[in-house]
Amino acid sequence: MKKHLLLLIISTFAYFFATAQTGSVKGFIYDKDNGEPVIFSPVFLKGTGYGTTTDINGFYSITKVPVGNYKLAASAIGFDTLYADITITDDGVVSKQFQLSKRVINLKSVEVSAEREAQKTEVRISVQKITPKDIKIVPSVGGEPDLAQYLQVLPGVVFSGDQGGQLYIRGGTPIMNKVLLDGMVIYNPFHSIGLFSVFDTDILRNADVYTGGFNAEYGDRISSVMDITTKDGNKKRVSGKISGSTFGSKALVEGPIKKQNDNGGGSTSFLLSFKNSYLDQSSKTFYDYVNTNDGGLPYSFQDIYGKVSMNGENGSKLNVFGYNFTDDAKFRDIATIGWKSSGFGSNFILVPKGSNTLMEGVFAFSQYKIKQQEASDKPRSSGVNGFNMGLNFVSYNNKDELKYGFEVLGFRTEYLAYTITGLKNEQIENTTEFGSFIKYRITRKKFVFEPSMRIQYYASLSEFSPEPRFGFKWNASDKFRVKLAGGMYSQNLLSTSSDRDVVNLFYGFLSGPETLPSEFNGKEVKSHLQKARDLVLGTEFDLTKHLDLNVETYIKDFNQLTNINRDKVYPDNGTYSNEPDYKTKDYIVESGKAYGADVVLKYEYKKLYLWAVYSLGFVTRNDGIRTYSPHFDRRHNVNLVGSYTFGKRLDWEFNVRWNYGSGFPFTKTAGFYEYLNFSGGLYTDPNTANGYLGTSYGELNDGRLPDYHRMDVSVKKTFYVGKNSNIEVIGSVINVYNRENIFYFDRVRFKRVNQLPTIPSLGVNMSF
Repeated sequence: MKKHLLLLIISTFAYFFATAQTGSVKGFIYDKDNGEPVIFSPVFLKGTGYGTTTDINGFYSITKVPVGNYKLAASAIGFDTLYADITITDDGVVSKQFQLSKRVINLKSVEVSAEREAQKTEVRISVQKITPKDIKIVPSVGGEPDLAQYLQVLPGVVFSGDQGGQLYIRGGTPIMNKVLLDGMVIYNPFHSIGLFSVFDTDILRNADVYTGGFNAEYGDRISSVMDITTKDGNKKRVSGKISGSTFGSKALVEGPIKKQNDNGGGSTSFLLSFKNSYLDQSSKTFYDYVNTNDGGLPYSFQDIYGKVSMNGENGSKLNVFGYNFTDDAKFRDIATIGWKSSGFGSNFILVPKGSNTLMEGVFAFSQYKIKQQEASDKPRSSGVNGFNMGLNFVSYNNKDELKYGFEVLGFRTEYLAYTITGLKNEQIENTTEFGSFIKYRITRKKFVFEPSMRIQYYASLSEFSPEPRFGFKWNASDKFRVKLAGGMYSQNLLSTSSDRDVVNLFYGFLSGPETLPSEFNGKEVKSHLQKARDLVLGTEFDLTKHLDLNVETYIKDFNQLTNINRDKVYPDNGTYSNEPDYKTKDYIVESGKAYGADVVLKYEYKKLYLWAVYSLGFVTRNDGIRTYSPHFDRRHNVNLVGSYTFGKRLDWEFNVRWNYGSGFPFTKTAGFYEYLNFSGGLYTDPNTANGYLGTSYGELNDGRLPDYHRMDVSVKKTFYVGKNSNIEVIGSVINVYNRENIFYFDRVRFKRVNQLPTIPSLGVNMSF
């Protein structure tokens, strides 16, 4: 009996030891045609439950795999599935790269939904993962699909107009949106006309847009994050695209410096993109009916982006990149505005041999300068320049993921403007910030947990900000999921824009001032940061195989904000020390609330794509004197998007978008008066001195503009002229039924100026 018991114990330990012996497999998935990573695609061990999806770099890692022989499969929509025989050894790490070929015969009955699988293993709350394919679904205004047009249809996003438009996301202002391009901070991603971003769609690999509840990986913003990654450039051959339209022209060229072979291996590639608008000139001929003093549309811009990518055999890479963006808008007798943005940087990925940990790093410098001259006001100018650097580590453990790292930011802000009473507001500030974070994604059966923590230190203010955040998902069934996310957020950078008008072209930057009012709503002001708390609750429901419903409710508590003091009437000096802070301080403290719900219904099957988005939002601000609605408080926002591909070779494509938005708040004009600047001091004679026409305003934003709605359509025909060459002809119409949507109201001339009327355009693109 003892002998049998001993044998049983030994066998049990032996079995446990054997089952505890595990290894892992990792690698990258590439497109065989151009060497670009194949992102968000499934990789799995056939006949087992072990699998994952590739990340933004095409990287995958499957860990905790029992020792043995397996068949590893890599698959992606539109590509042939590849298999490889691998052997997992104890504590061994197998590296395997795949080069996927485009599927010759499109088997439409066979579909792989990596997206839905990823939804079950990741929290993915309040985030949209955008690819160039998605962007091209929205009507191509001017012949070129653009990220700016796609962002306008996202849930929770309010776009302030056709001209001078900016993104307001779930109650936050544009400065509360962090925009990263290959890890580099971009301070203004949109041109003045509002239809175009600074990013060429053809250079983009992916854009992650977080409208709220984002984890501790991102800091220094309290509302949203837009994380954009560009392509590496074609590693196999020289390719490109040349485009021209009534709006502008574009050229893109990419190719290998050191060619990648068919089995992968090391390579060096380049990418260069150039965009130029000549709308200010062409519109005088094609759109001379547009209601401006100059005739046509007085906008012009120019964008240049370049990148060199060096890739190692094991997937490690080093990228070097740079950009230069410019923008000009000239309204004769009204305002002239122009800005320039430039930057350069480098990022890298290291894949240590025999480890399931990735290293990611970035160093970049960027700057932005803007000037505006209004006919009825004094000039304004602003600028920001600085660097950002960071180092992150990502470790994989089965379906769990640990990510941690640190970040350093340093920037200089310059700002010059005047209050409505003529008092000068000027700031020059140097700021340094340090951040560190850790997040851990834990997957257990039907539950996904993602706790994270960020520590932010603002050196110029000598202030720490601990920011706990969390994410949670419950896979209640294969078709229904519940998700929850929230956290605490802070930032120092702020901007100024007019609270008087719904559209403001001037986008200036300031650092959080050290001198703020000592009290706000009867409480001592102890912090100089802008702070917010965010909570999001949502559900995902796969109604059918091709129909998805996503519902999210949210509440944002902006418990401390900094704003320009619109009520300042006295200089902040000893002469007026008895006056209250709201009459003397350059800056004021505010608080705010934003809450609402976003509903998204998406249908996608074969040739047809339909997307319906409804957003309900309530936004308020309190400045200690009044509670008011900011100018971007839009109660209802609806976007309907449709895309249909047809023809024998699927060479025709029709796209349509309709947008409805309830009216924005605005401040009514109460009257006018003669404003004297007393240039002669006490000896100024008010009877003979020449004054300025001053405006007397009513209650802040107590009026509502008319509702906004617009329909855009585009039709595309593709001509295939070679194996790798085609010509696209795109016709589009902005504002099909010529809705008169207000742009702004000229208070001095008592004249309404509308946004864009019906504007047709024709574009031709040649790819090679």
